[in-house]
Amino acid sequence: MRRLDWLDALRGLAAITVVLFHLSPQVIGDEAHLAVMRQIDLGKYAVLLFFLVSGYVIPMSLERHGSLRRFWIGRLCRIYPAYLVTIGLFALLAAAGLLHWQASLRAETGAGVLAHITMMPDLVGVRGVVRVFWTLSYEMVFYLVVAGLFAARAHRHSAWYAAGLGLVAGLGGAYLPESSTGNSWSDRRLLAAVLVLVVGLTLIWQVKGLAAGAIGIAFVLLPALNGHAGPGSTVRSSAQGLLLLAVMFAGTVIYRWQHRQIGDVPAVLALVVVTGALIGDQGLGTALAVVATFLLAYVFRKRAMPQGLTWLGRISYSLYLLHVVVLFMIPRLVPDLGTQGLPTRVAAGVAYVIIVLTLAAIGYRIVEQPGQALGRRLAARIDASHLPHTQSAAPRTTRGDNARESV
Repeated sequence: MRRLDWLDALRGLAAITVVLFHLSPQVIGDEAHLAVMRQIDLGKYAVLLFFLVSGYVIPMSLERHGSLRRFWIGRLCRIYPAYLVTIGLFALLAAAGLLHWQASLRAETGAGVLAHITMMPDLVGVRGVVRVFWTLSYEMVFYLVVAGLFAARAHRHSAWYAAGLGLVAGLGGAYLPESSTGNSWSDRRLLAAVLVLVVGLTLIWQVKGLAAGAIGIAFVLLPALNGHAGPGSTVRSSAQGLLLLAVMFAGTVIYRWQHRQIGDVPAVLALVVVTGALIGDQGLGTALAVVATFLLAYVFRKRAMPQGLTWLGRISYSLYLLHVVVLFMIPRLVPDLGTQGLPTRVAAGVAYVIIVLTLAAIGYRIVEQPGQALGRRLAARIDASHLPHTQSAAPRTTRGDNARESV
């Protein structure tokens, strides 16, 4: 048993929950789907689980790498190949007339292209090629902020960051602007262009080992001032955007608490603050389901995890990205599925799940794994050529600590 299988199991549970959540209106009907959502929003539940896992894993990965150069090479080679393949697959199906581009993307092509380069469409205010891309906007901001904190040697104070973001989101959200730069097409295009420039420069400076800490940390202002950047945004407020970052930092708090890097009192207080803010935003049912699921997995982390969940965890990124593309095809394959009899709906649902799992497994094998291998080769080659200048802020741990990183 791998020591971090529990994280893969959480990813697997989150990924299959998202798949079934998006499928459920077709199979059980809109009324039943909405009845479940009134108790627990399973879509947000799954996303929040993903974010907690990211918060736990990403700082660990950064400190394991021991340098921003290795971290960013590994991270970009981990996330961009499958992301680009998903966009390419959608474009191919759209060219064949099987899918259609979102009207907002057709209207704002320039802003859309630029926003997708940085993986931040939601924070620019345009719809992603597939809507699930909205979560990647917040993942990318988290990477930039955590990398900035690492560069500034301020990365160990996770409890302060989690509690601070949770308090601002929970108590000060009404005073935050919803959109400071996304009120028109030209504004969104300008913001997207500026983000391409600033993100690109930040990555270059950090990879070169320059002092780019403050710039990375400053990315926290993007969701704080532009959390609901435009009509294409999924996040509905700047307060909610900050809360999502608080949830990721709560995952970091758990990691540091487990490894005795922060004390009991600050850790517990930070987690209580974030949980309280989460209850206020998402409701008691969703928030407690997220907390209970993560806590249960953490308690049993040293035990063998279900192999099915850990396998789902390994392919979870491809599964998360690709399942919506297949879902879009259902109306063409089974017209008016929601009006069909229960056996037909169930059969179509089972077939859909089998197809998306197969496609995700293939994507993991031929896209994600080669991308990760390329990242390792590039990091080794660049490290060899820059050996005297290798930046190191934390000792690298053993390969046993090499968690498969979150989406």
